[in-house]
Amino acid sequence: MKKVKIIECPRDAMQGIKSHFIATEDKVNYINALLRVGFDTIDFGSFVSPKAIPQMRDTAEVLSQLDLSSTSSKLLAIIANVRGAKTASEFKEIDYLGYPFSISENFQMRNTHKTIAESIATLEEILNIASASNKEVVAYLSMGFGNPYGDPWNVDIVGDWTEKLSKMGVKILSLSDTIGSSSPEVIDYLFSNLIPKYPAIEFGAHLHTTPSSWKEKVSAAHNAGCNRFDGAMMGYGGCPMAKDELTGNMPTEKLLSYFTSQKVETGIKPMSFESAYNSALKVF
Repeated sequence: MKKVKIIECPRDAMQGIKSHFIATEDKVNYINALLRVGFDTIDFGSFVSPKAIPQMRDTAEVLSQLDLSSTSSKLLAIIANVRGAKTASEFKEIDYLGYPFSISENFQMRNTHKTIAESIATLEEILNIASASNKEVVAYLSMGFGNPYGDPWNVDIVGDWTEKLSKMGVKILSLSDTIGSSSPEVIDYLFSNLIPKYPAIEFGAHLHTTPSSWKEKVSAAHNAGCNRFDGAMMGYGGCPMAKDELTGNMPTEKLLSYFTSQKVETGIKPMSFESAYNSALKVF
C-alpha cells in the first residue's frame, strides 16, 4: 500500500494569533494530543526572536513538558538564524530544524531581515550545526509558487534554487505556497520534474489554500510523486500576506479524507485524531 507522511503544524497555526497569548499549558495539552495521533512529524514551535513572534516565546518550556514516551512522531522546530539553530540543536528531543528560505528577495527581507545571499550563508552554517548535533534540516522554499511583490519567479528559478540547495546537502525540501497562489498545473510541473531529477531529496508540499481549491492542489502534488504533506487542523494559520483572507494552511482533515479515498496509508489513528481535533477547537 502506498504511504504518505503527514506533518502537522500547530506552530504555523498558532504563531499568527496576536489577540492573546495561548497559555503554555494549553499548547502542551494540544501538542500532547497531537503526539498520540500518528503524524510523521509535528512542527511544534520555533526558536526565533520573541519580538518577531511573541506567541512562540515559550517553545523551550512547552518542549520540556511534552510526553514523548509513546509517540512515533518526530519534532520539528523552525529557526530563522544561526543563533536559533544553536539553541534548538541543544535539545536532544528535536529531530528537525526547519529553515524558511525564500526565493523572493522582498519576502526574505520581510521574514528574516536578510538578503537571499545572506540567507544562503546562514543556511550553510545551519546545515553544519545540524550535522554536528545529529539533526536534519528541512528547508522550505518560501514563495515557491510565486509572490505578490513582483520579484522574478518562474519554474526555472525554482529549479535553479533546488540545484543549489541540493549541492549544499539539503535532503528535505518543502515547496511552500506561501500566499496560496499555486495552481494545479504549476504544482504538477514542479514536482513531476524535480522529484525524478533529485532522488536524494525528499520533496514536501507546504500548500496554502482557500476552502474550495484544496483538493485539486493535493491531488496535483500527490499524482506528481509528492509523498510529504504539511497540514494544520481546520486550516488555521497561514500567511498574513495572502491576498484572500480565506487563504489558510492546508486543513489536515482534508488531507486525510483525500488519502483515505485514494487508499493511501497515512499512519493516522482516527480516534486519536478526533480527540486532537476537539483539543484544537479549545485552543483556537
